[in-house]
Amino acid sequence: QVQLVESEGGLVQAGGSLTLSCVVSGRTFSNYVMGWFRQAPGKEREFVAAINANGGSTRYVDSVKGRFTISRDNAKNTVYLQMNSLKPEDTAVYYCASSPRRSLVPLPLIRDYDYWGQGTQVTVSS
Repeated sequence: QVQLVESEGGLVQAGGSLTLSCVVSGRTFSNYVMGWFRQAPGKEREFVAAINANGGSTRYVDSVKGRFTISRDNAKNTVYLQMNSLKPEDTAVYYCASSPRRSLVPLPLIRDYDYWGQGTQVTVSS
């Protein structure tokens, strides 16, 4: 059984930082693309960042480029999302997800992810 368990989010002031982690069990973590998504109230779930199987390639949505960093530790079956310079518009429930793809070319779509974490709330106050 594949499980993705995310760390607790939190309440952060604008300009602050927060790092999320997601531990994966039940599949060979190092074989798969990992992604982070988020969903704000009343909005659709959106792509935030993705990293390929070996960690050598990453992709980001434009709104977080230069502020967020996705990384992975294949020895620990863990993917991270470091979030700096947080803005109120980053407030959302954040989800990690695993795709059976290995590469980010082409970038996997949301439908290409087959396992999801439970979601963790990140709230950025102004």
